[in-house]
Amino acid sequence: MKKGIGLLTAALLSVGSQAQDMTYAEKLGFPKGKKVVILHIDDAGMSYDSNLGTIRALKEGVANSVSVMMPCGWVPGFVHFLKENKDVDAGLHLTLTSEWKQYRWGPLAGKPTVRSLVDSEGALWPSVKDVVQHGTPDHVEMEIRAQLDRARTMGFEPTHMDSHMGTLFATPEFLQRYVKVGIEEKIPVMFPGGHNTLIKVDERLEGERLEMVRNLGRQLWDAGLPVLDDLHNTSYGWVPDVKGKISKKKLQKFKAEKYVHALKEEIQPGLTMVIMHCTHPTEVFEHISSSGVTREGDLLAMLDPSVRKVIEDEGIILTTWRELMERRQKVK
Repeated sequence: MKKGIGLLTAALLSVGSQAQDMTYAEKLGFPKGKKVVILHIDDAGMSYDSNLGTIRALKEGVANSVSVMMPCGWVPGFVHFLKENKDVDAGLHLTLTSEWKQYRWGPLAGKPTVRSLVDSEGALWPSVKDVVQHGTPDHVEMEIRAQLDRARTMGFEPTHMDSHMGTLFATPEFLQRYVKVGIEEKIPVMFPGGHNTLIKVDERLEGERLEMVRNLGRQLWDAGLPVLDDLHNTSYGWVPDVKGKISKKKLQKFKAEKYVHALKEEIQPGLTMVIMHCTHPTEVFEHISSSGVTREGDLLAMLDPSVRKVIEDEGIILTTWRELMERRQKVK
């Protein structure tokens, strides 16, 4: 998601000019002035370590939503967990990149079907830039549908869809296919189309470009899907400035303080999704990615009493994509 919103300028042909009178949270029946938050974990199924951390954050911590990278090797283990825990709010982390050097995956649609999405190693391209350069919208849609099909084949009906590394927000054509599948399948798609207080700063959205984003939010709402008011997507960059290893106690304190500040000071009233990556790194994870510290910090923060306390003290309402869709279906 991080790098894609800024490329939405050409995605919409019409621009609405009316102001956002109500937050989407209010439209869904939540109290006016309340912060309504989804504490969302990305990258489930990516690795054994990702599954361990995600499950612990969901069962023992305050995280309450997750999305799964369907092309990855540890998806079966996580889907089996979902089958045993049917109340978990779980969606698809639609994956069009394979970014790690030593551990890679290919498209579920198959190389012969979506050749434009495959690199010289037979895997998905390693960067969003590569997908934009080589990928075709038709192949992107085919792969989205293949990932949805695998989930359903495994008995996993997703509560929502979002985009790994923001690839589906990288071009207007990719975005259109993402939205198209969501509307046709009646599956909510992650999209911040409201006041966008945080995204405005993060993606430098203003003026006409900001209104274009809000206009797409209105289109999704009119199609019967819930829409976010804002998106918090900076936790991956919260890495302690220390040399060498940091103790788990210090890492937990560092990350928990970041989340407490975000929940108390940064997030505004309305419906906001907070993105994180909760991982319990084993000795294998460092051979996949160097991001183990920030990912483990997310897990530890979700377990920290101070994060739970700020949610209670601030009267923050936690919600899920499942609840949002149930509420949306009741709104005329």
